[in-house]
Amino acid sequence: MGQHYLKSLFSPESVAIFGASDRIDSVGQIVLSNMLKSGYKGALFPINPKHEEIQGHKAYASLFQVSEIVELAVIATPAQTVPDIIEDCGKHGIKAAVIISAGFSETGATGQTLERAVLENARRYGIRLLGPNCLGIMRPDRGLNATFNKGSANAGNLAFVSQSGALCTAILDWAQTNDVGFSSVVSLGSTADVDFGEILDYLVTDQLTQNILLYIEGIRNARSFMSSLRAAARIKPVILVKVGRHAAGSKAAMSHTASLVGSDDAFDAAVRRAGVVRVQTITQLFSAAKALSCGFHPSGNRLAIVTNGGGPGVMATDHAIDLGLEMAALSDATMEQLNQVLPPTWSHGNPVDVIGDAQADRYQKAVRACLEDSNVDGVLAILTPQAMTKPLEAANTLIELSKQYSKPLLTCWMGESQVAESRVAFNLAKKPNFRTPEPAVEVFSYLSAYYRNQKLLMQMPGPLSHHLEPDVEAARMIIDGALQDRRKILSEMESKALLSAFHIPVAQTMIAHSPNEAMLIAQQLGFPVVMKVNSRDITHKTDAGGVLLNLVNAQAVTAAYHTIIANVKLNRPDAQMDGVSIEPMVVKPNGRELMVGVTYDAVFGPVITFGAGGTMVEVIGDRAVVLPPLNTFLVRDLIQSTHAAKMLGTFRHMPPVAMAALESVLLRVSEMVCELPALTEMDINPLIVDEHGALAADARIVIALRQPSADRYAHMAIYPYPTHLISTWQLADGRNITIRPIRPEDAEIEQAFVRGLSEEARYFRFMFSVQELSQAMLLRFTQIDYSREMALIAVTFEQDKEIELGVARFAISPEGESCEFALVIADAMQGKGLGQKLMTALMDAARAKGLKVMAGEVLKTNTNMLKLMNRLGFSIEDRLDDDNIKRVRKIL
Repeated sequence: MGQHYLKSLFSPESVAIFGASDRIDSVGQIVLSNMLKSGYKGALFPINPKHEEIQGHKAYASLFQVSEIVELAVIATPAQTVPDIIEDCGKHGIKAAVIISAGFSETGATGQTLERAVLENARRYGIRLLGPNCLGIMRPDRGLNATFNKGSANAGNLAFVSQSGALCTAILDWAQTNDVGFSSVVSLGSTADVDFGEILDYLVTDQLTQNILLYIEGIRNARSFMSSLRAAARIKPVILVKVGRHAAGSKAAMSHTASLVGSDDAFDAAVRRAGVVRVQTITQLFSAAKALSCGFHPSGNRLAIVTNGGGPGVMATDHAIDLGLEMAALSDATMEQLNQVLPPTWSHGNPVDVIGDAQADRYQKAVRACLEDSNVDGVLAILTPQAMTKPLEAANTLIELSKQYSKPLLTCWMGESQVAESRVAFNLAKKPNFRTPEPAVEVFSYLSAYYRNQKLLMQMPGPLSHHLEPDVEAARMIIDGALQDRRKILSEMESKALLSAFHIPVAQTMIAHSPNEAMLIAQQLGFPVVMKVNSRDITHKTDAGGVLLNLVNAQAVTAAYHTIIANVKLNRPDAQMDGVSIEPMVVKPNGRELMVGVTYDAVFGPVITFGAGGTMVEVIGDRAVVLPPLNTFLVRDLIQSTHAAKMLGTFRHMPPVAMAALESVLLRVSEMVCELPALTEMDINPLIVDEHGALAADARIVIALRQPSADRYAHMAIYPYPTHLISTWQLADGRNITIRPIRPEDAEIEQAFVRGLSEEARYFRFMFSVQELSQAMLLRFTQIDYSREMALIAVTFEQDKEIELGVARFAISPEGESCEFALVIADAMQGKGLGQKLMTALMDAARAKGLKVMAGEVLKTNTNMLKLMNRLGFSIEDRLDDDNIKRVRKIL
């Protein structure tokens, strides 16, 4: 529970400014001036060998002339001077530096060499770097403005993190005139060291920050980004803009899926799974943040519109439908209530047109009725100034009404001079208001997306989803065999064998190497049959003339064999052929053709896609994308995100499909992705689904050699629930105990566990007095990211209720090779061996992740814990800065 390792960056008690200057408009002059004007209360040390005084403050020729402790260095000197400055900072004990200077890796080979030297010096001394080539960092509440922005920022609760310094300056200028305040403004620059992940890690525990806004151009470390993003989004709303949605150029695709799914699709899927809202413009970024900070609790996407003008209501409705929102179907009770309070000429539907002469009371009654309707998730109130309208009265009425409901209430007062006072009133009340209907509707769409994505975030699927386990070893043998042959593409037979190993139903397939053999196989399988060229070189068999369907007799099969061979020789003379595959013609009169695919994104790893299938798949372009692992909730969300979902129910006199069978296939594909790191691309197309089940009629799989890793799921951006860490144990009294990783739904038993600890046990664990966990602490302890931390709880059942008996957890340190642990055991379980059992399991989990060191802190008075540490082989030393705390450490 110590201070965050980036505290020196965000809240330094003292700052040295290298390159501080009196020269007007130089970077060093602006940085020092900003620090002085912002009222920085810590110690300031301008460093410049050419001056004894700068801007009225004593200057120092070098850092060695400063006798006091310095926590943060801000560097605004030429690039070639920076490596030596970082060396000096290391010798002086500085632990954080902001490198504003440009001229590093962005400039070419010379700059790259300089950047490497800077990083080597920083790592040698444990200095964390922001930048280089960045605007700097602001903490308005602390009076810290270590930037060269011409101007300051108001204090507030929004944290803004940007990869673009230029955009930071524009936003800071905009924020001043729009009364937007910040807890932090961080310009990342070229992220040579500190990246999004670590900044998010700090902000999630920062008490000044309530909402986190991100401007992203590209991601370097997907695992770090995703784990930090998910940890932050569990506790605070995170809203982001990412540019570069339409990447120029495309890769040569070996499968349909790879040609359909771009990097932006993968990014979109990633941020949805992280519980984050993605917007497209900076204005939307702040509008969404303002709406989320109002205390709204969005619960869906059903919108009601109340308006005094038909035209604006229709405009808002059109835009809502374009964005995939649902216009709420008002209940009979609401309709009756509206009939009683509105004129007979009201619209009798949604949008609710309260007629042009509506005044405040009519707005209040109509909006209240909609807010109280369980079919409505949010309300947009639109006002156009008309002869009878009193905009300010109506605005004040809705401001008061909004305080009584947690559902989103957004307002759009159209016009200018007649509604100016109303806008002031809305702004003073911190209520989101808009000039036109479209942006208001967009913000509601972001609120509903936040609600939906938060539900996605809460899903913690394991790698395996079925009781019938797949034959993973057989699947790996197929892949290993192909890799030994130096092949990237599996044959159709191998691909179907891989699917079968994961219990995905496939059409029976046999290979013929002559017309006569083809005839015999067809007779064995039964007519009609399908024949396809069997070639590892051909992705799209139909395009090569290598597929013939509905062959009904021996003569047709013999002729088809010759035709396929001739077509492929003509169309693809370069392709190697290994005969022709034959399978029964799947006749499913009620079948729907779908496609399930896998592709490998350069940043986020494996991605699963689903949509309409068949030969026109690329033309139709109907697909939804998701990051694995999946569970039933995520699979259903994936299916409903496609146009194909509409034809899976009763459709054109066909009965609804067997949804359980379709869901099972998608869950099995998720298992394949989790357990087979070599799987890089896959098409199951078509996957034919009808009322009886699902069948993979064709499959194509691309593989690649992956370097072995101690982390079995290192290839994935989202770590599955680690079911392999579940174990059972029996106490001497016969009670069965399960040790397993903690889950989000354990919040209640975790709270009860901490509440049940003695005051001494709680103090030993937290090192300060705590009665029970706050909501933020509870979220942090139970909704963990298994890729960066682990919490193993020991549970048993008493009277059919699960009880927590102990918990051991570790968090991986920033350097990625060590971890800090904590352990607490229920008072009644002391001395029964549970602590040793939990610690042994925790150390095994840390070793499996490739960690080398486990360390922790124990109060000197906690003698039982110190005895346990001694038994487990931990070294025990005094902490240098605190005699009451022992530092324990073990090489794993």
